[in-house]
Amino acid sequence: MSLVTLLPFIVLIGAMFLMTRSAKKKQQAAAQMRNQMQPGTGVRTIGGMYATVKELHDDAVLLEVAPGVHAMYAKNAIGAVLDDDEYNRIVHGDDAARIDEPIVPDDASSLTGTTEPDDAKIDLGKKPEADAADEAGVKDADADVTDTEPKDGKADGEK
Repeated sequence: MSLVTLLPFIVLIGAMFLMTRSAKKKQQAAAQMRNQMQPGTGVRTIGGMYATVKELHDDAVLLEVAPGVHAMYAKNAIGAVLDDDEYNRIVHGDDAARIDEPIVPDDASSLTGTTEPDDAKIDLGKKPEADAADEAGVKDADADVTDTEPKDGKADGEK
């Protein structure tokens, strides 16, 4: 056999090795994260529920999902261990980090660089029909017509 015929098999085996290696690293990182849990830590389950760790067992964790409400979960069901600041921000709505950030205005006036007063806004509405017709030189269809004779010289019913 030549090297050319063995090359696809070598590439396939190398790709499988790299995929299993990265999956193994992810599993080890998740296991290490779960082992760092301590009572009082905030966690997020794989279902998206936020809770506080109350007790740790070999393969299970007792979580407090609400004050006085406890639930037993498998350690594998813990998706992320959160630090205290992030947990308080998500669960309790504490936005200590947002106090120092600048407030973004509701309009784009700060982006344009112009500072026009609010009363000098441009009117983007339609003009009244009479004004628009006068400017265009067109007679308004709703205006009083004094001519009783049709424009084409024919009366009603005639073709």
